[in-house]
Amino acid sequence: MSIAPTVGVFALQGDVREHARALEAAGARAVAVRRPGELEAVDGLVIPGGESTTMWKLAETFELLEPLRMRIKGGMPAYGSCAGMIMLADRIEGGIEGQQTIGGIDMVVRRNAFGRQVDSFEADLDFAGRGSIRAIFIRAPWVESIGSDVEVLARAEAGDRIVAVRQGPLLATSFHPELTGDVGVHSYFVDMVREL
Repeated sequence: MSIAPTVGVFALQGDVREHARALEAAGARAVAVRRPGELEAVDGLVIPGGESTTMWKLAETFELLEPLRMRIKGGMPAYGSCAGMIMLADRIEGGIEGQQTIGGIDMVVRRNAFGRQVDSFEADLDFAGRGSIRAIFIRAPWVESIGSDVEVLARAEAGDRIVAVRQGPLLATSFHPELTGDVGVHSYFVDMVREL
């Protein structure tokens, strides 16, 4: 049996507890990350759903933005769900003026692309050829375009919208798997962390 990797959850804003529970169920040791020193101690990181502009501003305030960028450039595995997907995008559409991301995935993401809170929905998706997973979309983004090194892992709306991608050690979904009780996406990510 392999040793459980330590996976941090960006804990300044977002659905932190739900991701921590899913990571533990997937075989990782989950810890909260609020400071640069905590970031240095993890093998991988989850950036949860929440509000991407708030995450960016808090990451700057808590002096985490540059350390996050450096760890990701250095090859640390990271998984972003919903707002976390936006944070891992190299480029965004529909952001506020001056909005920054951590970056790392060569993609353009449109904020709130599926609509407002009232437009939230659930769908079953084929994820990375691993079978069907339940996905919850809440004010979710979608991927407008990807670079040649980005792998599409799932699509929604009759295959028209990219909603899950991977580029090397980085994974992003526009939906919230942590809210479903299905730990398939988290298990996929924990396996990615173990591989590195």
